[in-house]
Amino acid sequence: MHKGSITARVAAHIAAAATAPLPGEVALRARLHLLDSLAAIVSGARLKAGRLGAAFVAGQGGREEACLPGTGIVTTAVNAAFANAMAAHGDETDDSHLGGRFHPGCAVVPAALAVAEARGLGGAALLRAVTLGYDIGARATLALGFSGPRSGTHSTHCLGANFGAAAAAGALAGLDARQCEYLLSYATQQASGIAYWQRDSEHVEKAFDFGGMGARNGTFAALFVASGASGVPGSLTGDFSYLSAFAEDARPEALAEGLGSRYEILAASIKKWCVGSPIQAALDSLTALMEAHALEPADVAKLRAITPDDRFTIVNDRDMPDVCLQHLLALTLVDGRLSFASSHDHQRMQDPAVLALRRRIEAIPSAELTAARPARQAIIEIDCADGRRLSHRTRAVLGTPDNPMSEAQVEEKARDLMAPVLGAGQTEQLIAALRGLETLDDMRALRPLLQA
Repeated sequence: MHKGSITARVAAHIAAAATAPLPGEVALRARLHLLDSLAAIVSGARLKAGRLGAAFVAGQGGREEACLPGTGIVTTAVNAAFANAMAAHGDETDDSHLGGRFHPGCAVVPAALAVAEARGLGGAALLRAVTLGYDIGARATLALGFSGPRSGTHSTHCLGANFGAAAAAGALAGLDARQCEYLLSYATQQASGIAYWQRDSEHVEKAFDFGGMGARNGTFAALFVASGASGVPGSLTGDFSYLSAFAEDARPEALAEGLGSRYEILAASIKKWCVGSPIQAALDSLTALMEAHALEPADVAKLRAITPDDRFTIVNDRDMPDVCLQHLLALTLVDGRLSFASSHDHQRMQDPAVLALRRRIEAIPSAELTAARPARQAIIEIDCADGRRLSHRTRAVLGTPDNPMSEAQVEEKARDLMAPVLGAGQTEQLIAALRGLETLDDMRALRPLLQA
């Protein structure tokens, strides 16, 4: 091991993380992100990407090491990590990390769960590994120095997932510092991802890019090194390295900066709305106006949704309901609320009442909102049929670090996602068990509560 190198420092941190205690606030946020990710996995098990992932691994055979929540399948750790990650990002339910430009939970949590269950490890170690995955995944993308969301040749959503999952799995696999250098080498070799995932109209390859690929690669790398495989040290920096291959304006120091004192899970967001991240603020603004003025569809003569221009194309007039800005605003007004079920109902995109209101909605990209901080603000302006003009600007989106969801709010979201799959009673038992996760000695004890 190259003592003193940045790669060696990162590797040493990974090796020590599984036993390093977490500050109380960090442990709580880790538990809430774990619950949120589990809820995404359970609900995603019934979506196309989740069903395809589960069906694929069910035919692969192998030792029964880890389960697929929301199903009755038990499979190998690598296969479980892959399939659960496909389900976790089967739609737009899972968490995100704005600074790191990736969705950590959909890759980190499946990888950590799979190894923890396969090794019979407890809840406290799992939370420490999940926290580590967010730390390493975010730093792996921050170090690339990308100047904008579209400036890199590779997708940060894939790269962050890859390194975050590898770190979480490696910590739980019990790798020492030298082996963690090998782990990082295998993570570097498997780093990939091109941002044409934005053209995916079925959310299947996108689920693979954001979650399945990273979770599978990271779990494989950790278990392969744990089995005795060697690797090449010093893979992150220098010539022919991770940064030399992927960075726009490399910041090597960012790979290890603040490890052990700055926890990236505190900078991650949990979504209130199970829809694309750029739509969150618009829905916050619309529902605030609906509540304040008792708005009905007939009250709306014209609605303008003003959103940041840097991610406008991701949500503008899309053909998937959960990432289409105009459809979701119209649907919320027509129904008076937005649920997981309604936001994923393709047939509602042809609902005459929704279409009639959608024709009165204009989406407007704004460079000013792109530059505004906190990021991802939105303004809803409504011209009412009676002549009133209403406006609401959401500055801090609910669920972001500037306006975090409470424990009760995260649990309520989890109930909405999991109860239709697991049943209300089993869902309550699972949520209660997760509240005491740090005292659980063996994650396999949760298997009966996770499976449908």
